[in-house]
Amino acid sequence: MDTTVNIYLTFNGDCKEAFDFYKSVFGGEYTNISTFGDMPPQEDMPPISNEDKDKIMHVSLPISKETMLMGSDTGGEWAKNFKKGNNFSISVNTASKQDADRIFNKLSDGGKITMPMDNTFWGSYFGMFSDKFGINWMVSFELAGQS
Repeated sequence: MDTTVNIYLTFNGDCKEAFDFYKSVFGGEYTNISTFGDMPPQEDMPPISNEDKDKIMHVSLPISKETMLMGSDTGGEWAKNFKKGNNFSISVNTASKQDADRIFNKLSDGGKITMPMDNTFWGSYFGMFSDKFGINWMVSFELAGQS
């Protein structure tokens, strides 16, 4: 797999409604849709509130063979920074863990890291940051294909 770049949209409670709309326009089926209530408990995180449990944690809608529209709702501490119109990130999926580290380290230089690169419960090596120009990025390598 080559490195791909896709847009990741963030919503404040209406992600499912928005993605159902996008699906009606582009067609296709979700390759992944999960809620915050589907998340396993995390040691360093408070439990998911009843208000947030049905919000979308992640959704993926293929647009073409090379392109995917992805998104999630925000909640808790993250919600206070939500701003409509600036609620997107560029998602980079890499061919190797080394590529993920290289891209993450170079693009985040001078920026603000919000989630360092680490293995996740959903099977990715993943991190997030805002670069020195204020652009939000997500870098991911799917661990399932790793030998």
